[in-house]
Amino acid sequence: MAVTHGVGDKTGSESLNELVDTAHRIRDAIESVIEGKSDVVRLTLTVLLAEGHLLIEDVPGVGKTMLAKALAKSIDCPMRRVQFTPDLLPSDITGVSAYNQQTREFEFKPGPVFANIVVGDEINRASPKTQSALLECMEERQVTVDGLTHRLDAPFMVIATQNPIEMEGTYPLPEAQRDRFTAKIAMGYPEPVAELEMLDVHGASQPLDKLEPVATTAEVKALIEAVRAVYVSQPVKKYAIDLVTATRQTPDLRLGASPRATLQLVRAARAHAALSGRDYVIPDDLQDLATPVLAHRLLPSMEAQGQRRTPEQSLAELVRRVPVPDTK
Repeated sequence: MAVTHGVGDKTGSESLNELVDTAHRIRDAIESVIEGKSDVVRLTLTVLLAEGHLLIEDVPGVGKTMLAKALAKSIDCPMRRVQFTPDLLPSDITGVSAYNQQTREFEFKPGPVFANIVVGDEINRASPKTQSALLECMEERQVTVDGLTHRLDAPFMVIATQNPIEMEGTYPLPEAQRDRFTAKIAMGYPEPVAELEMLDVHGASQPLDKLEPVATTAEVKALIEAVRAVYVSQPVKKYAIDLVTATRQTPDLRLGASPRATLQLVRAARAHAALSGRDYVIPDDLQDLATPVLAHRLLPSMEAQGQRRTPEQSLAELVRRVPVPDTK
């Protein structure tokens, strides 16, 4: 039996039950559009409830943008999509101050970032200057234009996609910006059974057009509050630090995970535990999330590159080596 930790005016169990029920509704709605990707959908919800941002990196045509749109349409909240191109300017994302001839004053015209869910398609096609416009938005949940700061409404989540294969005319995301993303996932090709079902469902109609919201913004905010109250014991916190510290000490990596990575790993573990029906985090939550949360922040050493060892492989080895605490 899970230990109960109170949330607001309700018991932890009541809030947790509501969280699981609402999350299942959102999950089912997304999976009505995205077939055979339960793990990907679960991780997307985990990042949302952890107040993070998601980077989806995969080849064209596997449903990256479809996943982002399905999540946005499942929640009754504003969603904006930005197609990143080389000529996109920072002000095209954040907004701009325009002179109003009638009032003779400058007025702020909000950009597409002023939405609860912002979908950035092919983010690596924009210039580094434009990519950096998202940094303040993602980390501080605010936009500063002409010295004035404008807060972004909660919940706020950036879902960015990029194609790792077609590199011509692209600008790789710098480490500082990759570190802003809570997790990175790859959609992968669907199983033959799921692809056959996709032909049956998508062949005659577009399921995304029929998708109706199954949760409100207020409900998602309440879920986020419930996730914040999920209990993390001192041994589990120490285990998270040990995992991240190991990435900084192995010769396989020339850049380990940052302190921000530790914080986001624990936040994601809280959401992962809650979606499992638990109001406390266990080491398994951290192990399940280690690769999607940490791997994209790591850079392999020259020796590891020569041996064709990826950061994911090095991280998996570290997870096996770091001692697991006894939380009983």
